[in-house]
Amino acid sequence: MSPHPGWPVELRAGPVLLRPPRRRDAGSWSAARIRNREWLQPWEPTSASSWRARSSKASWTNLATTLRANARAGTAIPLVIVYDGRLVGQVNASNIFRGVLRSASVGYWIDSAVAGRGIMPTSVALMIDHLLGPVGLHRVEINIRPENTNSLRVVEKLGLRREGYHERFLDIDGAWRDHLTFAITVEETSGGTVLSRLGSLPKPPDAT
Repeated sequence: MSPHPGWPVELRAGPVLLRPPRRRDAGSWSAARIRNREWLQPWEPTSASSWRARSSKASWTNLATTLRANARAGTAIPLVIVYDGRLVGQVNASNIFRGVLRSASVGYWIDSAVAGRGIMPTSVALMIDHLLGPVGLHRVEINIRPENTNSLRVVEKLGLRREGYHERFLDIDGAWRDHLTFAITVEETSGGTVLSRLGSLPKPPDAT
């Protein structure tokens, strides 16, 4: 078996495509991040760099290289979200462990211009189904700040189980923040898919 079954991969549901990051995504990624500063910064890891610096094209070049290296090493599955032919976010599986744990953590962000269309729940469902299926993991977790109501709606739509409350868990936006942990294991899918829990897929852009 390869060190990372299930990579590289492209996942699709309706008009939503998840694919590996590319160096040429730099322009669209940077533009989306800079435009969405107020929308994203409260939920992002603390950094000594300015938002513009860590959202620059050069930053993406370094990040994409690191993400793909981690994927080849078997510790991550990084995917960008494409909708209407353009990059609108990311969904990343990180901290992939094998052995007796066989678990991963999932994080995500989306452009506010397309939020509320079902793109994010669809993307996260595709990622979870891939992790619990072809990648061969047993458990997937998502950690969310209690104040992040938009992200909480994603896990609620997918029916993930609330597993715990962790005080001062991650260094986010300049302080140690409490987080809720949600999780799902293979047994909880009952042989089905998490994607099927949504009932309907996002509409194509010209149908919204």
